[in-house]
Amino acid sequence: MAEAQSIPVGSTTAGAIAVAAESTVATRMSAPPSFDVADFPVPHGREEEWRFTPLARLRGLHDGTAVANGTMKAQIDAPEGVTIESVDREDARVGKAGTPVDRVAAQAFSSFAKATVVTVPKEQVLTEPVRVSLHGEGGTTFGHTVFDVQAFAEAIIVIDHTGDGVRAANVDFLVGDGAKLTVVSVQDWDDTAVHCSQHNALIGRDASFKSIVITFGGDLVRLHPRVNYAGPGGEAELLGLYFTDKGQHQEHRLLVDHVAPHCKSHVVYKGALQGQDAHAVWIGDVLIEKTAEGTDTYEMNRNLVLTDGARVDSVPNLEIETGEIVGAGHASATGRFDDEQLFYLQSRGIPADEARRLVVRGFFAELVQQIGVDDIEARLLAKIDLELQASV
Repeated sequence: MAEAQSIPVGSTTAGAIAVAAESTVATRMSAPPSFDVADFPVPHGREEEWRFTPLARLRGLHDGTAVANGTMKAQIDAPEGVTIESVDREDARVGKAGTPVDRVAAQAFSSFAKATVVTVPKEQVLTEPVRVSLHGEGGTTFGHTVFDVQAFAEAIIVIDHTGDGVRAANVDFLVGDGAKLTVVSVQDWDDTAVHCSQHNALIGRDASFKSIVITFGGDLVRLHPRVNYAGPGGEAELLGLYFTDKGQHQEHRLLVDHVAPHCKSHVVYKGALQGQDAHAVWIGDVLIEKTAEGTDTYEMNRNLVLTDGARVDSVPNLEIETGEIVGAGHASATGRFDDEQLFYLQSRGIPADEARRLVVRGFFAELVQQIGVDDIEARLLAKIDLELQASV
């Protein structure tokens, strides 16, 4: 697998393809997945999964010094028929979708008091989203939430993070056979917040899962979406949008593990950066195991750098252990504004500042239109315009 590199403005990279029969998901991690925090050594920053992360800004989440002393105001609004439970970690649904793969996720699993399980019953089709609002009120909090969308059910779930504090959590998505689930996770924290979360999706036979991650706020945000398949015919679409501002560190590390045959995955993440020391990291790992014949997968990351002083690290990785696939590919590109686009708009009487805003809106339009929740789309476009006032 190719060594990741910081991509200078204007360059393009496609990453490296490694075909290695002996590779497994754990080969990229410094320790095997585990629910026990003691199984993970304290990271020093040279490990593959930590080398881009400024450990000193994690506020002790990585070394065990962070203690649960904060407050998180949580509210769940759900349509009729959806059940909400508070359970212990011994509940069979807790952790079923995936195991922590780093020390912070294991710390979160070891530290939460009660897990929340939200269940959409079998064959129920929700006409309104399930809305989860999490507002930090300072201090450090840990959490674990399970969304259990049972067979042939259909649901949209919106998870909205606001406020201040230090947050480490695991979020599980159980997508039953034939079910359809769309998840919108919004990170709109205050500028001083820290948020680390592992998202685990287990997709059933002929089920479909769409994840839309939107990241704006926070001093440091580090998200780890992971997808696995419980049966053939599953489909996963992972979409992401991030706007990294001055001094912010936003890191998205994805893994799609194709273990079942005849499954699909499609990944598109787009980011814009502005300001000194704005740092975005995108790691996209796709593993096609020996048993995953008939896989069809593609991943792409694109970044638009608006000002000097910003940095992007973008690393798409693809590992293939079987030759019996439909298709597999990946790409990454980072660059500045397209001068031709700006010239075209200005030649038609559009002022330079407005032309730059239109270019950025157009850059994100493909993803915004797929959210499917009107108020979130409107809020997102308003937030983009607000961010752009600082640079254009």
